[in-house]
Amino acid sequence: MTNQNQPHVFRLALLLGLFSTLGPFTIDMYLPAFPEIVQRFDTTASLVQLSLTACLLGLGIGQLVTGSLSDVYGRRNPLLIGMAVYVAASLACALSPHIGLLIAFRFIQGFAASAGIVISRAIARDLYSGHELTKFFSLLLLVGNLGPLVAPVTGSGVLAIAAWTGVFVALAALGGYLQAMTKWSLRETLPAERRRPADFVQQLRNYGSLLRDRQFVGYMLVQGIMIAGVFAYVSGTPFIYQTIYGVSPTVFALLFGSNGISLIIGSQLVGRMAHRVQEHTFLLLGLSLSGAASLAVLAVAIAHGPLYALVIPLFFFVAAIGITSTAAFPLAMESQGDMAGSAAALLGVIPFLLGAVVTPLVGIAGEHTAVPLGVIILMTSAIAMAAYFWLVRSSRQRQTS
Repeated sequence: MTNQNQPHVFRLALLLGLFSTLGPFTIDMYLPAFPEIVQRFDTTASLVQLSLTACLLGLGIGQLVTGSLSDVYGRRNPLLIGMAVYVAASLACALSPHIGLLIAFRFIQGFAASAGIVISRAIARDLYSGHELTKFFSLLLLVGNLGPLVAPVTGSGVLAIAAWTGVFVALAALGGYLQAMTKWSLRETLPAERRRPADFVQQLRNYGSLLRDRQFVGYMLVQGIMIAGVFAYVSGTPFIYQTIYGVSPTVFALLFGSNGISLIIGSQLVGRMAHRVQEHTFLLLGLSLSGAASLAVLAVAIAHGPLYALVIPLFFFVAAIGITSTAAFPLAMESQGDMAGSAAALLGVIPFLLGAVVTPLVGIAGEHTAVPLGVIILMTSAIAMAAYFWLVRSSRQRQTS
């Protein structure tokens, strides 16, 4: 990235980062409303958490579809269609008469939001490679990671003046804005001659080829398992902070949003040091930090420690996610070329599918204990570390021997 094109690079990173924020806003913005939704539908915390699970499933499965379509039809058209569906699904969530329909529409909403996540990353790979991709991806994350910081605060602000349905109306407005940005400000980055044929069987072969790449699978699992731990945190903290520790929705939003700062710190550390420190070094650093932080969270939960003793290690745990995600993505995407959409889809689907599995487990022991959260994030940290050594490190050692 030369000085001459820095303004263009930052504008593009801002635009693509806005699409990346659609995922965090879709996931996080309604979190402060969880207790209100429980009361509105006269339901349980687990069923409300299931609406989050449905959204995560939609975000994961949708990336497989939209990522593949973007390799066939280009980046802009699938993105335009995705944003239109997102607006409609968001309004349907606001109009849901019972929890069952809310869960169903949340799946559709997540499916549509996936287009913004996966295609923005495919565009980054269309334009950059190597350390330049790492640096650009860190810029993209600088914007995208503002989502977890701003979304719950915005959600609590909406709840201060409207019911929980207002959150979904605001999300519909965000989707409409992003659709307009796609139409008027985003050029096509995958020319027709580089597109893949519309062949479903060949697309399955492409996915099979990626899944046979031991190192790619290793990076995919490391990133996916770690982010699944964050989804456990996302699902559990609304009840842990507000029910166990008795904080208000506004204080919860501030505590939750502060971890957006830790995501930014983690991702920018990798981006700024990309030319001096290898991505693999950062990957090990992030995995080690997440293991230590999650162990501390579990200890505080078992001891029923004070709120600050829980918030601090969670801050470092989320920072570790920023480090590992920023390091793992360019390492996984480096050799993918024209399959960037499919590769980005696989990198995106695993976190959401795993997140959909772990989020209901956080509330399995009820709303009055944080121990399941500590257990889950410690397990995700340990399994991610094992995947790195088993798949990535062993493959690299064989290549150099």
